[in-house]
Formats: sequence, C-alpha cells, structure tokens
Amino acid sequence: MHGTVSARIPRQRVELPRVGVLLALLWLLACLVLIVVFPLLSNLSVTTIDLSARLAPPVTFGGTWAHPLGTDELGRDVLARLVASLRTSLAIALGAVIISATIGTVIGITAAHLGGWLDQLVVAAVDTQVSVPFIIISLTLTAIFGNSLFLFIVVLGLFGWERYTRLARAMTMAARGRGYVLAMNTLGFSQPRIYLRHVLPNIASTLLVTATISFPEVILLETSLSFLGLGIQPPMTSLGNMLGFGRSYLLTGWWIAVAPGMTIFFCALSISVLGDWARSVIGRR
Repeated sequence: MHGTVSARIPRQRVELPRVGVLLALLWLLACLVLIVVFPLLSNLSVTTIDLSARLAPPVTFGGTWAHPLGTDELGRDVLARLVASLRTSLAIALGAVIISATIGTVIGITAAHLGGWLDQLVVAAVDTQVSVPFIIISLTLTAIFGNSLFLFIVVLGLFGWERYTRLARAMTMAARGRGYVLAMNTLGFSQPRIYLRHVLPNIASTLLVTATISFPEVILLETSLSFLGLGIQPPMTSLGNMLGFGRSYLLTGWWIAVAPGMTIFFCALSISVLGDWARSVIGRR
C-alpha cells in the first residue's frame, strides 16, 4: 500500500468581532440615529421652560411619557437637551481630532523630510508638550481668549498633536529607506507626490487608529472644561455643560446629571473598544 500525503492549504482565518465590539458599534450607531432622527420626530424643545413641570422624574420613576427622561430645574426636557448636547460634544470632539491629526501629521512628515535643526526643534516641542498637562494649557487659553465655539474647538485641537507627530515622523523616516521610495526618487518623482500618494496612504491606517483612541480623551477633556464652566456656555449645551448644571440637583433631580454622565461613559468606552479592536486587527496584518 502506497501512503498518500495530502497537502493542506492553510486557510486564512477570519475573526469575527467580539461581542463587546458589536455592542460598542451598536451604541454609537444608536447615538448617531438618535441625533439625526429625534429632531425630526419630536416636538420637544431644548430651550422651552415649563416651571409647572420642574424636576419631573423619568417615566420609569413615576414621570410621564411627555418627558421620558424627566425635566431639569427649569422644566426643560432632559431627553431633548441630551440629544442636542450629544450632537455638540461629538461635533467638537470630531473637529478637534481632525485638527490635531492634521497638525501633527504635517509637522511629523515635514520634520522627517527636512531633518537637521528643524527635526531637533520638533522633537524638543514634542517633549515640552508631553511634560505639561494639557488641562493647564487649555484652561489658560480659554481664560485668556474666551470660550467661543470655534476657539474652543481650536484649543482642543491642540490636544494630542504630539502623538501624531511622533508616529508620522518615525514611520516617514522608516518609509524613506524602503525600496519603493528609493526607486521613485531615482526615477525623479517629486517629493510632494511621493509623500502624498505613497508614504501617507501607507501610514494612514496607524494614524486613524490613533485618532479613534484620542477621540474619547477629547470628549472627556471637553466635558471637564464645560463642567468647570470654561467650555460651552448657554444657550448652547453639551454633555459636560449638562453634567455641570446637574451636580447641584443630585439629591432632588439626580437624572439631570446621570443622563449625560452615563452617555459620556458609554460613548468614551465604545470608542475606546473600537479603537483597541482596530489596532489589534491592523497589528495582525
């Protein structure tokens, strides 16, 4: 009898997302749907004051469906304010992450390309930024220049630029020594074309994962500043703003602070879970 050896072709294993990742994705999707759909289907106003319904509890604690999450100290609907606050906080965090990622990436690639004294200056600036708590910088800038929405986003956009700079600088320096970059330099391709069409797409996935990890940090920073009264100001509202006003009513109207507090917690947790999952997936490739 002749023995037969069967050669097995290894199949690439496709790992499904974990339950936690799916739950995080569902939570964020539900938040986005609520932001878009709620203003279209509900007539509840963010600013309407009804003192007769002041501090009404949520529907599960004896309240009515007219105000599912209760009302605040002025009779304003908590659910309507929560949706508006969530929209504002996510928009601020998204704008700040885009600004910080853009600034950090441009500085990192430029430092890696030019080198010399500019590279040393960038490294010193990164070390300085890391050594100073950003909450002190943001408090100082906000107190000096005011707290308009645009300026607030710009200030938060200065948070975390150094991590993008470090990554972009290190990966660009590594890419410059690879064969495809050397070949394009030999063929006479322009430097902007090399960096924009070849180097940047190769490092974009790592930078994107870094952005997802930074996103919840920016949300928490915005919450902290708004909680301290240096962030979003009335009549606008944000999650930190709601949480700050609700702290005075923890005994008589706990839902005013609990609703934004739990939303902040689950949003930050969900984005962190998705960021860690994306980092593990990219790391296996």
